[in-house]
Amino acid sequence: MKNEWITCPTTDDEGHTIIVTGRVDVEAYRSRERNNIRVEVTLPYTPEGPLGFPDDATAEQLEQVTDAFQAALKGKNAAFLTGIYTGAGERNWVFYTFSTDVFGSFLNRALANLPLLPLKIYAENDPDWAEYDEMLSIIAPEVDQSLMEDE
Repeated sequence: MKNEWITCPTTDDEGHTIIVTGRVDVEAYRSRERNNIRVEVTLPYTPEGPLGFPDDATAEQLEQVTDAFQAALKGKNAAFLTGIYTGAGERNWVFYTFSTDVFGSFLNRALANLPLLPLKIYAENDPDWAEYDEMLSIIAPEVDQSLMEDE
């Protein structure tokens, strides 16, 4: 199965609700040892209401960014989007890649048609995919184990 995602709510350390959307069809990409750099791209926003979620216009912009990432990745191996976290005044996209230089080019291409955004970008080596495994433990109750095995 390709491009299989699960979405569920969780709570961060401060008690904010975070919506986690995680990709479950990762084994083919994860099995390549070179894909061991995690890059997190974060877009802060002004939360609306006590739950910390975006207003409608901001939510639409966040989806445009997500769609741009998905379109730029289609058929490419520059990076692999594994998780999206939304809440507490930010959206965080988590990617795995083999090169920060290649990822930077991908990011610039993907966002070229969007207005300038106040992005925060963080990268680190994560050869064990620790962040992905942590995210998977959050969504695991929602994941049909057959999805994990149908790679």
